[in-house]
Amino acid sequence: MKSIVIGGGCFWCVEAVFELVEGVEKVVSGYAGGSEENANYRAVCSGMTRHVEVVEVTFNPEVIGYEDLFKIFFTTHDPTTLNRQGNDRGPQYRSAIFYQNEEEKAIAEKVIAEYAPQVWDDPVVTELAPLDILYAGEKYHQNYYQRTGDSNPYCTVVITPKVNKFRRLFADKMKANA
Repeated sequence: MKSIVIGGGCFWCVEAVFELVEGVEKVVSGYAGGSEENANYRAVCSGMTRHVEVVEVTFNPEVIGYEDLFKIFFTTHDPTTLNRQGNDRGPQYRSAIFYQNEEEKAIAEKVIAEYAPQVWDDPVVTELAPLDILYAGEKYHQNYYQRTGDSNPYCTVVITPKVNKFRRLFADKMKANA
């Protein structure tokens, strides 16, 4: 198994999409890229720790690879807005990839240079940085969309359209039972 750590706004949104991807074994919401130890939701939401809401996507590289995962990532969030996704604003919502090795970094750079401009007219502002420490998010954040779905207005308005976009554009990458 391999993993990627990505942030594309609210981690509930990113998690909901990647839980549907064939070959993805586990998705964990958390925090990375900040300056404080022991990141938690309250501190990260203040914007003062500089952490990003991220997900760690653990996947089987024999089923899906870095390039396809990064293409899904760049298609299902807006990587052209600095410190923002929709109405979610602050440094914790910035677009980011925290790479764990040079292969992953090179593939991310390739997708940013060659694929993202095909999807977005504006320049990509996704932060590309080495992963230092990853903090798992609180239990109540894990599998949030799966647990609440459209019973939560935020999910209905923000997450469901991203999930539907993934289903429409990446049907060939979707788990059979999704």
